[in-house]
Amino acid sequence: MKQKISVTLDEDLLGEIDKVGRNRSAFIEKATRESLARMARMERSKREIAIMTEHADELAAMAEDTARYAADPFDL
Repeated sequence: MKQKISVTLDEDLLGEIDKVGRNRSAFIEKATRESLARMARMERSKREIAIMTEHADELAAMAEDTARYAADPFDL
């Protein structure tokens, strides 16, 4: 369900919006959804980086162990 609201924007910003689209509401809704999605991705990335940083030593050891057992393509 859509709800009508009032938003105050600078004239120059409105002019830029009007250049790229006829429907201000649709433009602002799309831009807001994209911005919220980008913010959610950034937060998810921050959490993932924190987890990887917390387990960096363990992950490095696993990578070294895997590399040790990897086949050398010239030995095949």
